[in-house]
Amino acid sequence: MPLSELVRVAGARWSVEECFQAAKSQAGLDHYQVRNWTSWHRHITLAMLALAFLTALAADATPEPPADTHHFARSRDPITLTVPEIRHLLAAVFNPPVVTATKLLHWSTWRRRHQATARRSHYRRRIASEPAG
Repeated sequence: MPLSELVRVAGARWSVEECFQAAKSQAGLDHYQVRNWTSWHRHITLAMLALAFLTALAADATPEPPADTHHFARSRDPITLTVPEIRHLLAAVFNPPVVTATKLLHWSTWRRRHQATARRSHYRRRIASEPAG
């Protein structure tokens, strides 16, 4: 087997591990208490479908990337909706909290703006450390 094929497989393994970690934390992939294969298979299938649904919603909510390479360093817009944020919003809709929908959306916007501020600071620090040339 050529070295290039081994490198490709090793790189693919990392992305698979990332997908499993996301499924465990966002869709409850590891929260099963079953005794037979059929039950385990149903649980895993539903967890993966839930993650696929959340990922599709997040991808659909993502706008086209800006042409400006330093856009994120200057933008004050909140970050796009992420899988954890969509999961949190859906959980709040189906399990109504003691707060109103207006307060919930306000909190979501505030949180995403806060994350955008952190991202902006990160990009500014990276731009400042880039060598001139």
